[in-house]
Amino acid sequence: MTQTMSFDFRALRSAIGGPVFAPDDAGYDHARAIWNGAIDRRPAVIAQCLSTEDVAAALAFARENDLEVAVRGGAHAYSGTAVCDGGLMINLGVMSRVVVDPMAGRAVVGGGATMADMDAATQAYGLAVPGGVISDTGVGGLTLGGGMGWLTRVAGLSIDNLVSAQVVLADSRIVRASGSENPDLFWALRGGGGNFGIVTEFEYRTHRIGPEVHVGFFFWPLTDGDAALHLIRAFIPTMPPRSGVLVGVALSAPPEPFVPEQYHFVPGHALIVAGYGTAEEHAEMVAPIRSALAPLFEFIAPIPFTGLQSMLDVAAPWGIHGYEKALDLDDFSDEVIAILTDQAGKKTSPLSFMPIFVLDGAFTAVGEEDTAFGGARSAHYVCNIEAAAPDAEILAADRAWVRSTWEALCPFASNQGGYVNFMAEAGEDRVRASYGPAKYAKLADIKTEYDPENVFHRNANIKPG
Repeated sequence: MTQTMSFDFRALRSAIGGPVFAPDDAGYDHARAIWNGAIDRRPAVIAQCLSTEDVAAALAFARENDLEVAVRGGAHAYSGTAVCDGGLMINLGVMSRVVVDPMAGRAVVGGGATMADMDAATQAYGLAVPGGVISDTGVGGLTLGGGMGWLTRVAGLSIDNLVSAQVVLADSRIVRASGSENPDLFWALRGGGGNFGIVTEFEYRTHRIGPEVHVGFFFWPLTDGDAALHLIRAFIPTMPPRSGVLVGVALSAPPEPFVPEQYHFVPGHALIVAGYGTAEEHAEMVAPIRSALAPLFEFIAPIPFTGLQSMLDVAAPWGIHGYEKALDLDDFSDEVIAILTDQAGKKTSPLSFMPIFVLDGAFTAVGEEDTAFGGARSAHYVCNIEAAAPDAEILAADRAWVRSTWEALCPFASNQGGYVNFMAEAGEDRVRASYGPAKYAKLADIKTEYDPENVFHRNANIKPG
C-alpha cells in the first residue's frame, strides 16, 4: 500500500459531507486518537464520515489511491486496528445516533456509537441491548466479534440480538444484511468481525432491564485466593436466570466510594453479581457467598443499569497502555485455580487483571452453526488476561505476565484461540483456532464473495478463500 502523505485530498473533501483531516490540519490528532496509548500511528488522511454515503465515497477514494483502510468506531480495541500508518482512517465517531422504538422492541444504532450512547437511549424506556462491560466500548467492534457482558446469561450475545445491519462493502456498494437479505453476509457479520464491510447501522432487539438493578461486589485478598475461587466455582451454577456475573482475578480494589479507603489498590479477587429482579431475590442469591467466606469488603446496593455498565470504566481509562490475550476454559478446575492464584501476585500495574466471563444461560440456546461466533455454544468461561499500564516500561513487564499466564493455562484450554475481540495480536493461527476449520472455511468463502482483495484486513483477519 502507498505510504506517502503527499496526496491531493480535495477530491475526498468534495466527495463527503464530513471534515477531512490531513496531518497538518487542526483536529487531526484528536481524530486519530484511540484508546490504547501504547499505539501511535499517523494516517495519511482521516475521513470523518457523517453518513453511510460518506463511508462509501471514502472507500472509493482509498481504492483510487491504493490506500490502506482502517475503520474507527469506538477505537477501544487493545489491538489498535482502528488506526494505520500512511493510509486512510474512516472515522465513524460522530455517526452515533440511537433511535429506539419501544413498541417494536427495537433499537437502531449508528456504527460510531459507544455502549454509553446505546445504554442512555434504551434505558430512557427501561430497555437494554446486550453489550460489554466498559461504557466507552464501541458497539461496532463489540458486536461484530460477538459481544459478551452483563446480559449474556439473560439474553445471549450482542450478535444473538442483531436483527439487521446496513453495510458498506469494499466496492462501495451499500447493502442491507438480515435473515432475508444477504443472509450469508448476515451470518458472517455475527461473529466474523470487521472482515466483510463497514457496518454503519445496527438494528437490535431490546430487553426489559432496569432502569434500576441490584449489584453485589465481593472482594477477597490474594491470601484467600484458593478458597475464594473455589467458592466462586461452586456459586455460579446456583445463580438464577435473570442475573449476571463477572469474576475479577488479580483485580486491585478500585479507588471508588464503595471501597473502604484502606483497601484502595489492594490486589485480590472479586466477584461481581448483578440481579435483574427484586432486592429480596438478589439478597437471597448472594447470601451463600457471604456465609461461606467472609470477604475483605463487600458492596450490595441498587444502582442504575448504566452504573453497572460503567462500573469497570476506572480499570480501562482512555489513553492507558494495554495488551491482552484470552482463551476458553470448559472447566474452572483445581489446576486452573492453582495457576490463577499463583499468577495473580505477579502483575506490576494495579490496573492489570484477569476478567473471567461466564457464558451460559441464554448464550447456550443459540445453535453452534447459527452464527459465526468463534467459540463453542456450550457453557464455558472466557478468561481474558489484561495488561493495563501507565507507561511503556510497566506495560512491558505486564505483557510478559500476560503471556506467561496464558501459556500456563493453555494445556487446560478448550479453545486456545479464544474470543476474537480479545486478541491484541491476531495471528492467523489463533484466528483459525478460534473459529475452527469448518467455520473458518465458510467465512473464507464469504470473504471471497464480499471482499476478495482483503481490503478489510485490519482485524482478526480471515483471508479470502
